[in-house]
Amino acid sequence: MDSIMKDRIVLIACGVIAAAVAICLAAFGNPGNMAICIACFIRDSAGAMKLQTTETVQYLRPEIIGIVLGAMAMSLIGKEFKASSGSSPFTRFVLGFVVMIGCLVFLGCPLRMVLRMAGGDLNAWVALIGFAAGIAVGVAFLKKGFSLGRAEKSHTPVEGFALPVIMLVLFILSLTTSIFAASQKGPGSLHAPVVLSIVGGLAFGAIAQKSRMCFAGGLRDTFMIRDASGLIVIGLLFAGVLAYNLVTGNFNLSFADQPIAHTDALWNILGMFVVGFGATLMGGCPLRQLVLAGSGSGDSAVGFVGLLVGAAFAHNFGIASSPSGVTEAGQIATVACIVVLFVIAAINLKKNA
Repeated sequence: MDSIMKDRIVLIACGVIAAAVAICLAAFGNPGNMAICIACFIRDSAGAMKLQTTETVQYLRPEIIGIVLGAMAMSLIGKEFKASSGSSPFTRFVLGFVVMIGCLVFLGCPLRMVLRMAGGDLNAWVALIGFAAGIAVGVAFLKKGFSLGRAEKSHTPVEGFALPVIMLVLFILSLTTSIFAASQKGPGSLHAPVVLSIVGGLAFGAIAQKSRMCFAGGLRDTFMIRDASGLIVIGLLFAGVLAYNLVTGNFNLSFADQPIAHTDALWNILGMFVVGFGATLMGGCPLRQLVLAGSGSGDSAVGFVGLLVGAAFAHNFGIASSPSGVTEAGQIATVACIVVLFVIAAINLKKNA
């Protein structure tokens, strides 16, 4: 069996596992069409830590912790763990912040977009237009020489282990104390059992590290080098969740009456345009940032902090959307984020030799 065939088998196995994890989390209590949404779960975790005080979205999501720790374990097993940093960390913080704003205007990260598509949510299919367009614009800048510089190997492995250790401490505190806020109603009150959530997160993080799963990266590579292999895991995730929804009667092909979604088409498109563009510039979607942070990247850890602060900012200042629609602050923030992304892309162009 040649290496290409082996790689395809690994990707197929990872796709099947990813779908199984998402299905289990949805079946045992996570919110509808939000089985394992990275942006939503980071937002909920920000609420649990009282960085934002919206009472309906506060819960320290074990899945986020599990993804980081699962990626770390898999990278150590595969001898791929590498403590590194120094690739424009503050710019990556800003990009993480901006990407989160786009996610919360749309109401979901690229992973949730796919899960919503598999549930029949036509708003997510519309948002895919913006996501793909954002990636295409990002690819155009990459081809023109956009770069945030090279990360350097850290002098000590502590840099790479810092975020995973913090995540582990947070998880222990969540089990042994009551210091974190927890919603009594709304999406934050809906969650699978803690054991299933942490195990699901560990599994998802491990297979995401092994398969290099990235929702922005899959389309980026398709556009740049005509390599669509990165879409295999995503396609199988979509197919598995779609089949589950059809069998259980949870498939609802419509724009209206979708769980935790709105029907403002323009802002769904523009929100995911921000996500696609920003994720391409920072080297990966929110899921990929968690996986890279777990694999030793201090720069991706800073990107995660940007996502966390962006989530808090979006809720504290009325930017995040709700099922009733996009706020005026959300519209202004989305346009501002698009401007910021073009500025970052333009000033980081490197002249090709």
